[in-house]
Amino acid sequence: MRIIVAAIGRLKSGPETELAERYRKRAEQSGRALGLRSVEIVEIRESRAEDSDRRRLEESIALANVIPQGAVVVLLDEHGDVIDSTTFAARIGQWRAANTPALVFMIGGADGLSPSLRDKAQLQISFGAATWPHQMVRIMLLEQIYRATTILSGHPYHRA
Repeated sequence: MRIIVAAIGRLKSGPETELAERYRKRAEQSGRALGLRSVEIVEIRESRAEDSDRRRLEESIALANVIPQGAVVVLLDEHGDVIDSTTFAARIGQWRAANTPALVFMIGGADGLSPSLRDKAQLQISFGAATWPHQMVRIMLLEQIYRATTILSGHPYHRA
């Protein structure tokens, strides 16, 4: 199973990019033993449309174009479910056991995601009630993906 993190916006070089890449690599390395082929990041340019509805639509179309056939889609959304790391890992484990070809996590832009993209999602998750910068959400998501691989493999990184 491939894991794809599709995000609106690019991380500029610096500590955030380095930390995101560190967790991506860790997740990819520890995920190999679990049958995870890769952990990829797809960055999509922010829409330059002046109207927020148009920006949301253009960005959602670009995100939808990243979804491989048969993939499970998970949206990162402030109104999504707050789940703990063990539950997150269990969901990834279930999708892997079901031979899901790809798992796509989507991080929308500042204007959110269109209803049509929301309809494609099997799960919407939130990292709590606080508003987080998109680059932090990406880092936290990649850390949780890494943590999930360690939980599924019995590695001591996650101590509950």
